[in-house]
Amino acid sequence: MPGLISAMQGFVVIGIVIATGYVTARLQIGGKDAQMVLNRVSFFISSPCLMFAILSKEPIFEIFHSSIIVAFGSAMLAGLVFLLCNRLWFHLPAADATIGALNSLYLNSNNIGLPVATYILGNPALVAPILVMQQAVFTPIGLTILDITTTGKVTAKRILAQPLHQPLLIGSLGGIAVSALSAHLGWYVIPNYIFDPINMIGESAVPMILMAFGMSLHNSKPLKKTQHRGAIVTVAVIKNIIMPLLAFTLAYWGLGFRGATLYACVVLAALPTGQNVYNYAARYNVGMSFARDGILLSTMTSPIFIAIIAALLS
Repeated sequence: MPGLISAMQGFVVIGIVIATGYVTARLQIGGKDAQMVLNRVSFFISSPCLMFAILSKEPIFEIFHSSIIVAFGSAMLAGLVFLLCNRLWFHLPAADATIGALNSLYLNSNNIGLPVATYILGNPALVAPILVMQQAVFTPIGLTILDITTTGKVTAKRILAQPLHQPLLIGSLGGIAVSALSAHLGWYVIPNYIFDPINMIGESAVPMILMAFGMSLHNSKPLKKTQHRGAIVTVAVIKNIIMPLLAFTLAYWGLGFRGATLYACVVLAALPTGQNVYNYAARYNVGMSFARDGILLSTMTSPIFIAIIAALLS
């Protein structure tokens, strides 16, 4: 299966960049604050530019493909499953539970999702609905909860103003607006001399996030914190097994999808947790080891389950 092999090569690429971040931290290149700087630059500048560049070029009808219903439903249910498990067994505080829920539902739709969609599914645009769903719905909700639980301030004004504090959402909505306007006019409305620098800055987001993640592994012992070990394993099980099963159920019996569309929904649901969750944890300085270990474990096991899904449904 050449497509499957190509997709697995995408995991190798990601691993090399993460390893580069680890070596960078080990050699103390950039100083002790290098990881924090990469996280902040990516969160406030590079990632919003990336989302704008991707979504503004994407046809508006592809962004809101009907598969977004499956992606939204399976992700929401996966997050609720973790919150239920937390209530029954783990009893994590609100901020850590929010990180656990994000770890369970958030898909690595960009740096793993794009190669998977390209090499296994044959259509990179299939990740566009997931990008919109995560940035427009789950990310603002998750970051609002983190903001409230870490500051202790809860007011209607603060909640309503929260989207204005989310650069990723602003970049995503700006890209969707440009896509809609371009579709209406019949030509892309942003001139190249403006789009190109935005795109160049955006292309730095994924390497920075991955390198910061690799830096976090230095002088740390992943999966060694016994108080979170059960929750971390639960995150990986929900992300790699339960969420694809939920997606299959919603797609097959709920919406009647068959063939390539059904296959795409299930494969994309099996993507590992996105490194963005660690970026958010670092932004609020909460649950960082939990986020890192959940991402690491789901990323290590995800290729196995994607291969199984490909063997069963492709």
